[in-house]
Amino acid sequence: MKKIITTSKAPAPIGPYNQAILTGNTLYTSGQIAINPETGELVTDEIKAESEQVMQNLKAVLAEAGMTFENVIKTTIFLSDMNNFSLVNEVYGKYFNEDTAPARETVAVAALPKFVNVEISVIAVK
Repeated sequence: MKKIITTSKAPAPIGPYNQAILTGNTLYTSGQIAINPETGELVTDEIKAESEQVMQNLKAVLAEAGMTFENVIKTTIFLSDMNNFSLVNEVYGKYFNEDTAPARETVAVAALPKFVNVEISVIAVK
């Protein structure tokens, strides 16, 4: 059985998908980009601020499912420019305990939705 997870504290989907799906104890989030859910505006003027907004959006989706970043077992990071890796990693690292951090891959892509610089999705388990 799947349960749709939706919160107004994260941006609404920009296509035919949901913010997250909970099935059993496992939560699968859609990729989050740096849309400020209060204004609907993109935060893309600086990569660290953009990454922070992405992480805050993920935090809101996790919270709606009754989870935190401690529940995250896997992340996927998409970057439009691998030169931003260290700056994104710096922000990302603030949300995880290094000893219990999830598995992760980081992939460079040609372009992302709305031409943002970073998109992140997570898988979490209760």
